[in-house]
Amino acid sequence: MGSTTHNPDHAALVLGIESSCDETAVALVTGDRRIVAQRIASQEAEHAPYGGVVPEIAARAHAERLAPMLQAVMADARLGLADVDAIAATAGPGLIGGVMVGLVSAKALAMASDKPLMAINHLEGHALSPRLADPDLAFPYLLLLVSGGHCQILGVEGVGEYRRLATTIDDALGEAFDKTAKILGLGYPGGPAVERLAREGDPGAVALPRPMKGSKEPHFSFAGLKSAVLRAHESGDHTAADIAASFQQAAVDCLIDRLGHALAAGKWPALVVAGGVAANQTVRAALEALAAQHDMRFVAPPLALCTDNAAMIAWAGCERLPLGQSDPLDIKARPRWPLDPEAEKVRGAGVKA
Repeated sequence: MGSTTHNPDHAALVLGIESSCDETAVALVTGDRRIVAQRIASQEAEHAPYGGVVPEIAARAHAERLAPMLQAVMADARLGLADVDAIAATAGPGLIGGVMVGLVSAKALAMASDKPLMAINHLEGHALSPRLADPDLAFPYLLLLVSGGHCQILGVEGVGEYRRLATTIDDALGEAFDKTAKILGLGYPGGPAVERLAREGDPGAVALPRPMKGSKEPHFSFAGLKSAVLRAHESGDHTAADIAASFQQAAVDCLIDRLGHALAAGKWPALVVAGGVAANQTVRAALEALAAQHDMRFVAPPLALCTDNAAMIAWAGCERLPLGQSDPLDIKARPRWPLDPEAEKVRGAGVKA
């Protein structure tokens, strides 16, 4: 773990806390894009026996780990709370117990240090994270946000300015990856396991649907694809590797088709991907090729910034700080929190996005 000394004459320093799902994370990030120190504690071992995240177990783990992690990150940086310019924490959306652990801790730190509190939308953390790694990425840009809980296409027009162009009407893509992994007996977390197994299979071996492909609606759907994977597995006619590869290819085809729909509706200088599924190399390669076809820049954050982390939350705080944006200490945690609250509601379960 590297460390550096913060000079108050230089860029602002923000302490970030992330606890929305099954990673407890703390980071110190500066406004000039330096990750001064960070730590992430995974809960994979705790949730693996259940094949997915158990909210009560996750909240308990956050409560046990967060205080020691805060102390460790400050020690790594050789800094004190007085050196920090603001406290940022995920305030939603996510598993409400875990979100409350992080937000309450951030409130206490902000109150004790008399520093601004920034209640960050977890999705905004993902949306802005590519700008932490790429100083040349300017607003506006077209964002594909793909994770375990969300699958959206957004126009990112500025800090706090998000226009939702598409969402999922049922399941998120990361959820479909995890369900496929569970069907194939690959364990948890499922996304990386499916990607690894897919390298050994034939992506054209299993005839799987491409839900919404060619539809005039702009949205995503993955529930039918999950059901088709289950039927293919139960048939006994295909290897697990072929099913994994075919599923991954079907998912990529859906992403490219839906993004093509969005690109046909307007011009954007850059195509950006963020969220946990952005770590998938097959997905990245397909998106990069799509961007090249449309003469757009393609930007993807480093793998470490794709999955849930506190650096992206701290960076969102860094983006908000010079704009004078902060939040009151009585702000509440939110299990659901759309980036574009004015977006038209869609059929199915898309309202959760």
